[in-house]
Amino acid sequence: MVRHVVMFRLEGSPEEVSSAARQFKEALEALPAVIDELEAMEVGINANPAEQWHVVLTATLPDMAAVATYAAHPAHVACTRLIAGVKRARACVDYEL
Repeated sequence: MVRHVVMFRLEGSPEEVSSAARQFKEALEALPAVIDELEAMEVGINANPAEQWHVVLTATLPDMAAVATYAAHPAHVACTRLIAGVKRARACVDYEL
């Protein structure tokens, strides 16, 4: 099993960041229904304005091959396009359970 943890830092006005984060969260949360490799996914929007990261996702997948399949899946790629214009940074850690 692999835990896939990704954080996103967005840029723009507070309203733009909030709207993009909400749309991104909703789109990501729909992925387990269409990507078989996703065993579980949780997406959170940071409630602490003192922090610099806006969205975090935690997913559980069977192995690193499944992570690659998930990353290339058209539904996932479509999600990434939702924040392409406001994404400032991305950080990722994949670790084995």
